[in-house]
Amino acid sequence: MDLGLTDRVFLVTAASAGLGRASAEQLVAEGARVVLVARRADVLDDVVADLGSANAVALAADLAEPDTAAAAAQLAIRTFGRLDGALISVGGPPPGSVLANSDEQWLATFESVFLAALRAVRAVLAAASGPASIGVVLSTSVKVPIPGLAISNGLRPGLAMLIKQLADEVGPDGHRVFGLMPGTVLTERIRFLHGRSDDPTAARKDAEARIPLRRLGDPAEFGRVAAFLLSPAASYVTGSVIPVDGGALRAL
Repeated sequence: MDLGLTDRVFLVTAASAGLGRASAEQLVAEGARVVLVARRADVLDDVVADLGSANAVALAADLAEPDTAAAAAQLAIRTFGRLDGALISVGGPPPGSVLANSDEQWLATFESVFLAALRAVRAVLAAASGPASIGVVLSTSVKVPIPGLAISNGLRPGLAMLIKQLADEVGPDGHRVFGLMPGTVLTERIRFLHGRSDDPTAARKDAEARIPLRRLGDPAEFGRVAAFLLSPAASYVTGSVIPVDGGALRAL
């Protein structure tokens, strides 16, 4: 299938590793160009080198900073002359329970997760060269709470509902917006969370046992779904929140 991504330009955040990097790799493989945003400048340099400087440019910045998203969008216009959409992924909230997480943690994460995603959507729509496609990386906590991740459980469903309303608001102009709910994909964050347990190997085996496919996902498997949904081939998909989880999500 020709996804129609050749020469299209996308902003990809959290792009230095994991789901963001995998998605950027798939976009470039399909002919797109990418603006990569993450905090680690040295790692971003390596990603650009791997993707090729003709296909990728990087902005080392924190998406939680109010001006980062707009700066990334303008970098796309200056470098490639257009902007067609984005895959927006934000930092993972700190672990903890509802009552144990402090007010400061809740407020800081609202800024770095909820507002950061919203600012990125605004920036992309303001700079887009035409109808844009925007994906927001969420979590299966949109549907089912994940033990020990109270802040994620609180904020991700709100972003999912924002996607529903955004689809109503921007659809008449041809823009599409969707959410992706990755399950347990083997990224740095998952390794970190498993590493916090007394027995990381047992934690991974337990996670695998709860997935119908009996394995953790590979970041490239997520990236392929993201690239398709961002592409013109998915032109009638908007307002949807789609799991990429190996069948782990038990809710409809």
